[in-house]
Amino acid sequence: MKFTLSFTALTTVAAFAPSAFTPKNAGVPASTSSLNMALKDGQTPVVIGVAADSGCGKSTFMRRLTSIFGGDVVGPLGGGFGNGGWETNTLVSDLTTVICLDDYHSNDRNGRKVSGLTALNPLENNFDLMFEQIKALKDGKTISKPIYNHVNGTLDTPETIEPTPIIIFEGLHPMHDERVRDLLDFTLYLDISDEVKLNWKIQRDMEERGHSLESIMASIEARKPDFDAYIDPQKKDSDVIIEVLPTNLDKEDKKTLNVRCIQKDGVVDFSPCYLFDQGSTIEWTPAPTKLSAPAPGLKMAYRSEQYFGRDCQVVEMDGSFDNLQELVYVESALSNTKTKFYGELTQAMLALADAPGSNNGTGLMQTLAAFAIRDIYEKKTAAAKKVKQETTTSA
Repeated sequence: MKFTLSFTALTTVAAFAPSAFTPKNAGVPASTSSLNMALKDGQTPVVIGVAADSGCGKSTFMRRLTSIFGGDVVGPLGGGFGNGGWETNTLVSDLTTVICLDDYHSNDRNGRKVSGLTALNPLENNFDLMFEQIKALKDGKTISKPIYNHVNGTLDTPETIEPTPIIIFEGLHPMHDERVRDLLDFTLYLDISDEVKLNWKIQRDMEERGHSLESIMASIEARKPDFDAYIDPQKKDSDVIIEVLPTNLDKEDKKTLNVRCIQKDGVVDFSPCYLFDQGSTIEWTPAPTKLSAPAPGLKMAYRSEQYFGRDCQVVEMDGSFDNLQELVYVESALSNTKTKFYGELTQAMLALADAPGSNNGTGLMQTLAAFAIRDIYEKKTAAAKKVKQETTTSA
């Protein structure tokens, strides 16, 4: 491998997509974007896989990533229910297409009730179609992709997806199937600890939606066996893992987070970010006069580690900060961030100041990962352009 109530009839992906590919105007919903996202002649899309459990921050990371590449965000593709009366999970911006792997569920919600399996189980996902369509997009072909409707749990009429320079597949299983995994140019896993996941669900479902603690615990326990068996193992195959843990600064604190960005060495077109001196072991408490932080404070660290037998470099942030503009002080201590100018990291964080995690390590590490993906795209695009020029010259 290189560097997410009512029902109709029981349906399958195959029923909606007997052929994986269709002509551009085959009578299925298509993008309403006016942006010029077409591939240049001979250009191969850079394909990224992002894995995480439901409710673990994939959508926020997608916002950060598409923002880094610039341009207007268009989508959901086709406009959703407010524009034409149909649902989609696909998002596009100037250069990117983000595809939700829930669209490759084999059954609708009612079908899973019949099978008795959760959506985390590989048997409830069509990996043959997933592989076929990812390969087609990487080959520059247009596909007719199924739509899993999260509103009513049905499999809806497929939509036409055209390849763009960057294609991101996010969801439960981007690295589960070896054939799919081998097509990915870079992979990232959002690893939320059980304790943090419980705290987040209590805050969202109990405090905001009125669910009982018992129902929340039952929901987590019902998913846990399949999560442990089929989702969690993908982190060993990921190039970067963003690990979200409870703070070490105050054991009674249930909201402050300790976030680690685990970056594997030896990944093609990727070099890890580091704090102060590469290869050092560092623990750093930023000066409170330059970076104000609420209790229990803020600490950063950097070290080399082994992760599933691979050499890695880890940047860590424990705590949160009061003033997002002061993040530029931390930016000055980080190296190899893949930014194009000093302050771009802070600027990118400020652009999404309202997004979850923008005052702690989740936002920081996701933004660093987004810059790394931009850098990979630019390196691969430049290399492909050079090969094309050399081929043209020799011909």
